[in-house]
Amino acid sequence: MMAYLDGDWLELATPSGNTIRVLKAAHPRARRLRLTVSPKGARITYPQGTHPSQVNAFLRHNADWLERKLDELNLVVEPLPPLRVGAPIEFPLRGEIATLDWAEGAYPRVVAYDGALTLEIPRPHSRALPVARGLLASYFETQIRRDVSRWLAGYVPQLGLAPTALRIRPMKSLWGSLDTRDRINLDLALALAPPAALRYVLAHELCHLKVRNHSPRFWAHVESIFPDWREQRDWLRQNGATLKAELDRLIADVAD
Repeated sequence: MMAYLDGDWLELATPSGNTIRVLKAAHPRARRLRLTVSPKGARITYPQGTHPSQVNAFLRHNADWLERKLDELNLVVEPLPPLRVGAPIEFPLRGEIATLDWAEGAYPRVVAYDGALTLEIPRPHSRALPVARGLLASYFETQIRRDVSRWLAGYVPQLGLAPTALRIRPMKSLWGSLDTRDRINLDLALALAPPAALRYVLAHELCHLKVRNHSPRFWAHVESIFPDWREQRDWLRQNGATLKAELDRLIADVAD
């Protein structure tokens, strides 16, 4: 398994016999190597001055993860119909199929009821679509924060550690991360997943407060606080690409 340089690209030969092209880019504000995957492909960013051998080694080390993520993205075969003002659609919400509808209202808001959301948008409708996307993003974040605050009340005493902050935003390839300041980041698309999948990602990132790698000791911590982690990890692997695509059509162009 080797990585080859080709201008602005790296070519990675994987153990399964595939060759993956990865766009490489030095970033003036980057502090570490970072590998991301989106429907457009794979990209590796790194601090300026990083030696090519370090970039290649990092890519080889993450080859299995990269191949799996690209496979997940390939599960989305048909492009989703775009969000259009006034046109109802169905989409996943908390693991169930929900209906999104539109109505006129005195002020912009999301109205939630059994298995459905209604976007109430006042006239004129000149900015209805960006307003609707912002409303949905805020609604999804509120749902995640509500669940996470309830679960943290149980997990923090178990672990004896707590994150310093919680940030929720769209993430290209990850479901969650823990930064060097002990802040947990969660993907906004988890609002569309079953609550158990969100809970797994939260438990995963909380356990990184104790162990920063994915060693057996780390997974033992995850097992101790969330025994069903394998089932939820597998669910995200199988359905994750669809969730991220759904989120993108619902809130695309909303600022992080």
